Amino acid sequence: MLRPLIFGIIFFGAVGFFIYSVSKFLSYLKLGKPESRTDNISQRIRNTINIAFLQTKLLRSKFAGILHLCIYWGFVVLLFVVVESVIEGFFPEFSFAFLGPIYSVMTFLQDFFGALVLVTVIFSLFRRYIGTPKRLQVDSLSRLDASFILIMIALVMVTMFGMSVEKILLGSSEGYRPVSAYIAGFFSGGSETAYEFFFWAHILVVLAFLNYLPYSKHFHVLSSVPNTFLSNYKIPYQGIVLKPINFEDESITQYGAKDIEDLTWKNLLDGYTCTECGRCTSVCPANLTGKLLNPKLIITKIRKRTEEKGPVEVNKTDDQTVLNKNLVHDFITPQELWACTTCMACVQECPVMIDHITPIVDMRRDLVMMESEFPAEMNTVFRNLENNESPWAFGSEQRNDWIDELSDELAKEGKENHLKKLSNIGSADDLDIVFWSGCAGAFDKRYRNVTKSFAQLLNKAGVKYGVLGSEEKCTGDPARRLGNEFLAQTFIQQNAETLKKFNVKKVVTACPHCMHTLKNEYGKFGVELEVTHHSEYIDVLIKEKKITPAIENKETVTYHDSCYLGRYNNVYEQPRESVKSIPGINIVEMARSKDRGLCCGAGGGRMFLEETEGKRVNIERTEEALETGAKTIVSACPFCMTMLSDGVKAKEKSDEVKVKDVAELVFESLK
Repeated sequence: MLRPLIFGIIFFGAVGFFIYSVSKFLSYLKLGKPESRTDNISQRIRNTINIAFLQTKLLRSKFAGILHLCIYWGFVVLLFVVVESVIEGFFPEFSFAFLGPIYSVMTFLQDFFGALVLVTVIFSLFRRYIGTPKRLQVDSLSRLDASFILIMIALVMVTMFGMSVEKILLGSSEGYRPVSAYIAGFFSGGSETAYEFFFWAHILVVLAFLNYLPYSKHFHVLSSVPNTFLSNYKIPYQGIVLKPINFEDESITQYGAKDIEDLTWKNLLDGYTCTECGRCTSVCPANLTGKLLNPKLIITKIRKRTEEKGPVEVNKTDDQTVLNKNLVHDFITPQELWACTTCMACVQECPVMIDHITPIVDMRRDLVMMESEFPAEMNTVFRNLENNESPWAFGSEQRNDWIDELSDELAKEGKENHLKKLSNIGSADDLDIVFWSGCAGAFDKRYRNVTKSFAQLLNKAGVKYGVLGSEEKCTGDPARRLGNEFLAQTFIQQNAETLKKFNVKKVVTACPHCMHTLKNEYGKFGVELEVTHHSEYIDVLIKEKKITPAIENKETVTYHDSCYLGRYNNVYEQPRESVKSIPGINIVEMARSKDRGLCCGAGGGRMFLEETEGKRVNIERTEEALETGAKTIVSACPFCMTMLSDGVKAKEKSDEVKVKDVAELVFESLK
């Protein structure tokens, strides 16, 4: 009776302390703002199965993914050993052997995965100190934490094998344990004392491991599954959708996030779920080009601030040293926040579904709307938006210029023009689509050619389409990503009224930023639109044989994936298919392409900001494009076109390499 009594005291004491630790952690999460995460249960379950259990995102990095998969599934299988040992602690003669053949399968899997985990752990420990990948090169404390966890896992396996081997040597083993039997062959005679030693060692290591987790970065062992389930990132569609602020709510006195209580509880959970694997950092365009921003550190600093401020707030202590600090400035600098291009590569690569972008934009909102602290160039952007309804210094009446130019060109050639101004016809009801030209498509001299090329394609296909002209305004994307939510919502509400006035339902745009905002964010303001990117629409027109590229083009081209078209909206193949339809053309891929593509550097409002740190992102991407040997770099985004064109010019390759849009290439191939 002594053994069950001692076991019960140790077991319930350890479980009690674990519950205390988790409840303390949960009390810190309550400091964050409330947020509902219970919609679309079926999608959340699919995400959890694919990402948390099948670990599909981890396997994007094959070698590291397989290592982790071995450890993860090894632990899942070995839970049966732990459960059996716990019951045995209370009832010494207990065994799952009554399950018969099922028990033999269980014991075989325990042996197999135990050996697999042990080998994987030893290799992982070796990898932490020799030949360590850059993303895993962390401070000594984090490395020590990781090493301790790996050693604990190894001890769980060693003590498990010790128990199994002693059972075999004592002749009391049941089931099928080939690895344990092989090890037992090196020994003669079992010992009850040795078995008791391994039993207690196994239990104590498991309980110590369990209670260490809440105080380690390896808390993700417990939080990664719920964090994945609670993520709002939809696989494979739709990137991060920013939350609007209700400016009519007079109870809101803080716009944006200055400290942890201004973030949501899910943002705080993200902080505790970060594995510090560094995958986000390894794909961040800002970090890759020498900027201070490290997306991993953004998340871990949120956790550190939560761990610092949480006890003070929960216990109602008056620690002014802690209370006088803030997340912004004291933990995360504005320099880090303004370097982000919101490309979402960090979110895409994160194996535990952490959202880095929302807190970054929320902290930008604080800097802009509460502190008026932002790069000087943004004054010009905001002034242009306020005065001209676009980030450019052109009056809104000039939005009609491209329309007039196109009409004149078509009239001279005697071609039919199916374009209609909605202000003239009053409604979009009889139109196939409404073409949203976007600010760049209307004002940028280079991109006007893309706008007109696409319009010509629509004319050739006989599509009845309308445009808003001077009634169209900036969608609000640059202002939103730069943190000026109030200004962004001004445009959103004005555009919403216009779209409703003309009963617009189907929109096609050549700007991925306009596309994402109209398609995924306007719904929160009462406007539901079917939004298509022009490269998708061109692909449809070709497949329906409404237009047929016929003029041969034997050039080698490479296609650059826009982040807001690809990662945000899962449009990868349609632009490529449109280009491939051109006779003779040869597409070569860059080293980083499709969902692994590198940002051009213009997203998140960075199009209008100077790069003063490190290497320019557009140069990094341009160099990658030039390495393919392609004579034409193809884009499908006005921002990407500008950045790549500037990159080609900076590399003094303008005479050799051209940057063109998908619409231009397809239009040039028509007879």
